[in-house]
Amino acid sequence: MKAMNLHEKTTTRTLEIGGMTCGACVAHVEKVLKAAPGVRDARANLATERAEIDLAPDADLAALARLLEAEDYPPRRQTLEIGVGGMMCGACVAHVEKALKKIPGVLAASANLATHRATVEVLSGAVDYATLAAAIRAEDYEPSPIEAQNHALADRAAEAALLRRNVWLAAAGAAPVVALEMGAHLSPAFASWTHRALGHDTAMVVAAALTTFVLAFPGRRFFQLGFNSLKRGAPDMNALVALGAGAAYLYSLLATFAPNLLPEGARHSYFESAAAIVAFILFGRWLESRARGRAAEAIAGLARLQPKTAHIRRESATRDLPVEEAQIGDLIEIRPGEPIPVDGVVVEGASHVDESLISGESLPVAKKPGEKLVGGAVNQDGFLLMRAEKVGEGTALAGIVRLVESAQGAKLPIQALADKVTAIFVPVVLALSALTFALWMILGPQPALALALVNAVNVLIIACPCAMGLATPAALMTGSGRGAELGILFRRGDALQRLAEIKTLAFDKTGTLTLGKPGLAEIAPASGHAEDDILALAAAVEARSEHPLARALVDAARARGMNLPEVEAFAYQPGLGVSGLVGARKIAVGSAELMAALGADVSNFADVDREQAGRGASVFFIAVDGVTAGLFALADPPRPQAAAAVAALKKLGVATAMLTGDRTATARAIGENVGIDDIRAGLKPEGKVAVLAELSERGPVGFVGDGVNDAPALAAADVGLAMGAGTEIARNSAEVVLVGSNPEKVATAVRLSRAVLRNIKQNLAWAFGYNIVLIPVAMGALYPLNGTLLNPAFGAAAMALSSLFVLGNALRLRAFRG
Repeated sequence: MKAMNLHEKTTTRTLEIGGMTCGACVAHVEKVLKAAPGVRDARANLATERAEIDLAPDADLAALARLLEAEDYPPRRQTLEIGVGGMMCGACVAHVEKALKKIPGVLAASANLATHRATVEVLSGAVDYATLAAAIRAEDYEPSPIEAQNHALADRAAEAALLRRNVWLAAAGAAPVVALEMGAHLSPAFASWTHRALGHDTAMVVAAALTTFVLAFPGRRFFQLGFNSLKRGAPDMNALVALGAGAAYLYSLLATFAPNLLPEGARHSYFESAAAIVAFILFGRWLESRARGRAAEAIAGLARLQPKTAHIRRESATRDLPVEEAQIGDLIEIRPGEPIPVDGVVVEGASHVDESLISGESLPVAKKPGEKLVGGAVNQDGFLLMRAEKVGEGTALAGIVRLVESAQGAKLPIQALADKVTAIFVPVVLALSALTFALWMILGPQPALALALVNAVNVLIIACPCAMGLATPAALMTGSGRGAELGILFRRGDALQRLAEIKTLAFDKTGTLTLGKPGLAEIAPASGHAEDDILALAAAVEARSEHPLARALVDAARARGMNLPEVEAFAYQPGLGVSGLVGARKIAVGSAELMAALGADVSNFADVDREQAGRGASVFFIAVDGVTAGLFALADPPRPQAAAAVAALKKLGVATAMLTGDRTATARAIGENVGIDDIRAGLKPEGKVAVLAELSERGPVGFVGDGVNDAPALAAADVGLAMGAGTEIARNSAEVVLVGSNPEKVATAVRLSRAVLRNIKQNLAWAFGYNIVLIPVAMGALYPLNGTLLNPAFGAAAMALSSLFVLGNALRLRAFRG
């Protein structure tokens, strides 16, 4: 066994470890760690559930994590986000990701060119912001806390201001150079004037001085970053610009100050190309920065919805305090015209609230005591006193911002091709540039050296992979931001692509296609039972359930002024019903299947059952001590928008289905009313999952639901869409959240996802097509045909326009109306 050199550097890392419950666990964790390769010492702590590990330089932290997982003490993981300034192309993204993945404790890293941030999955406790920042800075990119970048946007504004200043400096220096060099070719009169005023030699010295200024000051960033990337063996867009502009500049210096070193026919200067390249590319970067700022405006707009102060009542006095100081339970005054600072419930007053910027719903919502309020909505015409229930990062608005940021930072499957090409693109361009130089030197006419240089520089400049790097994230960023404005939140970015490809959308019935606020239509008690008695018993048990039909029974009982008895041993049977003990009596409320399982006969209610089911009502039975005691008919009408939503999906070529636990007659009455063709009834949660598997044989399938019993189907579908008014479990199981309860947003979400995917395909087609067409032109492919060669300055302009086309195309998504 190789002896360990104790003089080698030791690094101490901390891991947060799950599964430790006693001192023996601690001892075992320490034993496992100390026996692992590269570990010099380890100290586990039961109270903090952490282990501090002293590591040799060659230790593999990920291998230690796997070792602990095998011993059933899995290290915890977390996702960190960090701003990355200075990324300009797809190659930059690859470099940042590669640098982050090298950090011990980093399990995965994904950088995003459009949002200028990186999302990093790490072993909890092993990696912090400072470590990530150091790795990013070592690659010549600028790290920043994600909060500052995403919410204050200060870094983005500062970068745009610096670029604008550099653009003006570069333009001021390049314009006279272009005039001196190109003006003589375009206007004999101008050439004569400059010759008399300056003389050829003086004009070239002036051009050299101005070009030196442009490259040394506003263009310095390209040379610093470009040559560093070359030294690392990982060239990027900056390297292409630096090599192209630098080669033109150095060649021109020789032609101006040491012409004897060049063949007589090759003594041409290209100062205007070197200066114009920098000016054009800086101008393109500046416009890109502004365009990315507009693409990020959705998040900035959402963040601005929250007011800075709140009128908080404490100790019988109202004080204006920063909204960050609001606490759960605080009473907060909201005056007419003011935004609501946090989430909560109305305790006093009545008003209408505009929730359009949160939910996408256009009509103001009436609010009275007991109604929920969402932070960021705007109080319109009355005074409200609310009690805070969620503050800070717990509010719905903060959650929406997090979802949008998460979706914007995702990578779609369609981006995989662009990533593969970008990874090898810059080295290929360098090779093509070298090949171009060699071919023109060998096969080209005189002056071969000058022509070889010009065409090699053209290849370097025109082939920058910025557009490929921006094609997907720019569209995803703009589209998901626009979705948030319409009340469509993508919890995962890749769900957007899957939704665009969906073939069938299946709906839950209650609360999704129906209002979810059923009313009690009829009570049919069995002989020997009174209406009020069975209603009180049923409502007492159903009070423990979250189902809309359960709430209807409870509301009906309370409307009759009933005091509900206490319930013990409550149990919920998914898809069947609920049960519990009221005193000594066993109460069960649910479907005919539940009654059958209990051995309770429901045949006496067959006529009422058939009649109510035919009207679209849902029928529940109650059994007392195993004997059927009565029937409840609950009517839940379709949502007014349900038929339009189904029709819109059919127009998009998406088949629709309804999956419900209700009976066939009731399900058909609702489904046929709204236009659904495929109606599946009597399904338990696992039955819905099985039907989704069957439907998926036709192609990708989505599921729309809102209840606890919908969670398995939401998770099993290719895309789960949760209605935002539904339960937390449903929203956590879905990849798309539709804020509010309007089913028409389902069709809007499909249209938006298709628009984004179409936009991405357009961007990728442009980015790839641009390079496929123009790289041969830059190499001189047209010269044998018509003597045409590309000027490097025009190549730089074309490259900048390529990226701007992609960004401009992506920004069209901001106009999406649904």
